Amino acid sequence: MRLKLVPNETTINFFGKSNVFFGVSIFAVILSFITYIILGLNFGIDFKGGTSIRSESKVEIEIAKYRNALSSLNLGDVAISEVFDPTFEADQNVALIRIEAQDGQEAVTSEIIEIILSTLKANVSEDIKFQAVESVGPKVSGELIKKAVMAILLAIGAVLFYIWLRFEWQFALGAVSALIHDIVLTIGIFSVLQIKFDLAIIAALLTIVGYSLNDTVVIFDRVRENLRKYKKRPLIDVMNLSINDTLSRTIMTSLTTLLALIALFTLGGDVIRGFVFAMIWGVVVGTYSSVFVASNILLLLGIKRDWSKPNAEAGTSMPQP
Repeated sequence: MRLKLVPNETTINFFGKSNVFFGVSIFAVILSFITYIILGLNFGIDFKGGTSIRSESKVEIEIAKYRNALSSLNLGDVAISEVFDPTFEADQNVALIRIEAQDGQEAVTSEIIEIILSTLKANVSEDIKFQAVESVGPKVSGELIKKAVMAILLAIGAVLFYIWLRFEWQFALGAVSALIHDIVLTIGIFSVLQIKFDLAIIAALLTIVGYSLNDTVVIFDRVRENLRKYKKRPLIDVMNLSINDTLSRTIMTSLTTLLALIALFTLGGDVIRGFVFAMIWGVVVGTYSSVFVASNILLLLGIKRDWSKPNAEAGTSMPQP
């Protein structure tokens, strides 16, 4: 007997309260902008600048010990991660320590580096050595922010072009609006919770763009298919039917993805927790926006009804007299 989370045929009216859901989405986007302006983001070392230290030891890396040893030095944001490389020798254990720029300085001074080394030797292992010390100044960090913003804008632009070619411009605007909604809300929740925002979160945002787009394209593809099949049915009925047709796939995909992400969030440790949180949030809002944002905008703009005629007039969201 197969497990069924959704019946084979559903008749949920997704547009019965469309104005309410659309209003909530607009309010959430505006609130996210206000929160960002007031609170800003808790930028990590990648965007604030700082120093990266590559340490090596014959003792197995325990990140908790490193973190506890450095916490007493009050260095601000400190990120520690273990580095794996198949070329390393069996007794070679490498850790990457990243420390934010100190007040009034572009990088951690040599005196502080010596204090960090002596602290780790005293609390972790006496054979720890610093193999490389590199600093990232504010200028480089500013360039990273610009490139991150550019990457997101280019991704959205590519989506707009792709959907426009595959479907119609109404579909493209609906899909892009949903993506902007997801990204703005993700930035908003990071601003509210003041979770560290670094390059890993940019990677999460780009992944969210791909995930949300995938779900939106599946729904849009079924909408186009049903428009060819039911040429005389009201547009709102065709779109309701299309979302119900893909509901089982949407729920199963989202739930299985969330199960994996929740396991990573619980067991993956602090290094990837921000990235995984962004992904969990993105899956939830991405699924929501595919149904209640992208589809709503498509309904408002109206779409071509007769796909067998290349020059057919575009349909509208309201029945014509």
